[in-house]
Amino acid sequence: MSDHKAPERKCIVSGEVRDKKDLIRFAISPDGHVVPDLAENLPGRGIWLSARREVLTEAVARGRFARAAKAKVKADAALVDDVAGQLAQRGLETLGLARRAGHLVAGFEKVRGVLGGENAAVLIAASDGAADGREKLSRLAGGLPLVSLFSVEELSLALGRENVVHAALTSGGLADRFLMETNRLAGFRDQPGP
Repeated sequence: MSDHKAPERKCIVSGEVRDKKDLIRFAISPDGHVVPDLAENLPGRGIWLSARREVLTEAVARGRFARAAKAKVKADAALVDDVAGQLAQRGLETLGLARRAGHLVAGFEKVRGVLGGENAAVLIAASDGAADGREKLSRLAGGLPLVSLFSVEELSLALGRENVVHAALTSGGLADRFLMETNRLAGFRDQPGP
């Protein structure tokens, strides 16, 4: 058996060495702008930050990107909100993919049915949904991760149906991807992650 260790990187603000899934990669564009690289596929040496709003705000305000890149770069204050928006979009797009692939159910009764089986992986509850429904499903979900970072409107748009308050993802790569994206998004929405 090999000791396969998850890739780690160092945050340029805190100095902490963390798993890549807890960080956000940034790259420098040819014109010297700092750009988020959430898919981690842009060319060049990556600059890594912990996935938290206050860390990115500090990096922009104190010129940490220029120091890390050892070059003159431009990091606009709008970068913080841009990253938060992109993280939310990636999470919601993953839900849409899961729905089309048949790995997501929505609606209180359907979610309750899935939670009774072995295949449930993630419970999703709208942030502006009723607390009693979320609590009932959370009790049924046992130790499953609960994601409540998105509003009814955001979930409804992502899933192409009206009034989505409760949903559940089944096991698989899309559930893992959704958890990674929402864990990073939680640091920008001042809410607990999954």
